[in-house]
Amino acid sequence: MQLRAARPIGPGDAEAGLRLSRLVGWNQNLADWCEMLRRGQGRAIESEEGLVVATALSLPYGPDCAWVSMVLVDPDWRRRGLATQLMEQVVADVEQTGRTALLDATPAGREVYRQIGFRDTWGFSRWKVPLRAAAFPEAGADVRALREPDWPAVAALDLRAFGADRLELLRHLAGRMPATALVSAREGRICGFALGRDGVNIPQVGPVVSERDEDGEALLLAALGRLGAADAAYVDLLDRHRGLAERLERLGGARERPFTRMVRGRDRGFDQPGMLVAVAGPELG
Repeated sequence: MQLRAARPIGPGDAEAGLRLSRLVGWNQNLADWCEMLRRGQGRAIESEEGLVVATALSLPYGPDCAWVSMVLVDPDWRRRGLATQLMEQVVADVEQTGRTALLDATPAGREVYRQIGFRDTWGFSRWKVPLRAAAFPEAGADVRALREPDWPAVAALDLRAFGADRLELLRHLAGRMPATALVSAREGRICGFALGRDGVNIPQVGPVVSERDEDGEALLLAALGRLGAADAAYVDLLDRHRGLAERLERLGGARERPFTRMVRGRDRGFDQPGMLVAVAGPELG
């Protein structure tokens, strides 16, 4: 069977992308694909019959960086170099705009990406946390629902933590799962926030950003506690939060797999990991 040449991917490919991510058990749903294809760009490879068998995307965050994600290959078409081909094309597209390419890599992907110039920065792990049987603490007085007037402070906090403007993404996530859209406020000042979203398998809490680790822990646990209708949730927790990882483990959580945040063309990324508690997900940063 033959393949067509790689072509640009667009909003009309959301269903095709969803088919691929579901084939490999990833958690993205149709809303994720529609949002990523609306905001980003990328490439797809089709079979002669017009079936999309491989994808790779990039999501621009301001003028300085773009997030590389959804590097997917249909299991029936693996070991043909499709992922590497698309990655090289997408990274070239990113760098032609003057942006720096970043991504979150699985252990297997990390070895591939190192060969094309990506460098490690820091790590995190995906946790699956059961919800119905877990007893989450009540949120303290400092944690409350995110309100419309909070957005300038949330955007400024996230810009410091992530290193690039992703306000459009944050607003999208807040609309996806309003129950987990929370802020931590001290003396009238926003010092942390949490967001979440629904997934094709289970919901995910993240990003969680905070100036202080204790506020970040309170935000994360409060967000999880607002998802009682679900059986479990994913949290992509930075490895530096060992105490919080132990807390999730006591609640019945299990560490599923590690990831490495990587950057190409620089020694470090744009972010401040000391302010990041949980990331938005490997596909979003």
